[in-house]
Amino acid sequence: MRLAELSRRSGVTTATIKYYLREGLLPPGRQINTTTAEYDDGHLRRLRLVRAMVQVGGLPVATVREVLRNVDDDSLGRTVRLGAALWALPQVPEPDEDDECVRAARREADELLDRVGWSNAKLLTTISPAYRSLVVAVAAFRRLGYEWGGELLASYAELMHETAKLDLDFVETHPSEAEKVETAVLGAVLTEPILQALRRLAQEEESARRYGFE
Repeated sequence: MRLAELSRRSGVTTATIKYYLREGLLPPGRQINTTTAEYDDGHLRRLRLVRAMVQVGGLPVATVREVLRNVDDDSLGRTVRLGAALWALPQVPEPDEDDECVRAARREADELLDRVGWSNAKLLTTISPAYRSLVVAVAAFRRLGYEWGGELLASYAELMHETAKLDLDFVETHPSEAEKVETAVLGAVLTEPILQALRRLAQEEESARRYGFE
């Protein structure tokens, strides 16, 4: 397809597509002559991914470029490739290790990983942004005088493990390695808001069942 058709099918203006091409977010098309290039369904899929990350996820172009660099790195195994792509997304800052709440939260997080048997996740705690996010959030609760407790954290972890299985089952329905990683990255940008919305709807439903509307 030519640039105009790519624009029509994707809903992205030709000017924006040219910008993505210049920024390296979209691979160049097959050059037909000095002024014309041809694009395929792979370009369309990538363009939709970029659009979702930029327009829906609100990610800056530099972050999208870094994510896509990892997505396209065939030298990495799937787990590392996926992790590298997801870790390029915006993350929480490093917690203050001098904060007693942070140290307590880290101990609680480590105990949780042991309790639920996430030995692979435990190997990545020094570099995992997800682990860091967990520590920061638990520490914030502690600082406010609330403690979740191991039992509650473990219950949530088990629910999230089932969610992760669903996520990767969906990823496996896509044929190519690039599509699998792209789908996982897209899920990080778009599925999390869906899960958050479903959780809030469930809370509204359960609250109404328990307490009514008075």
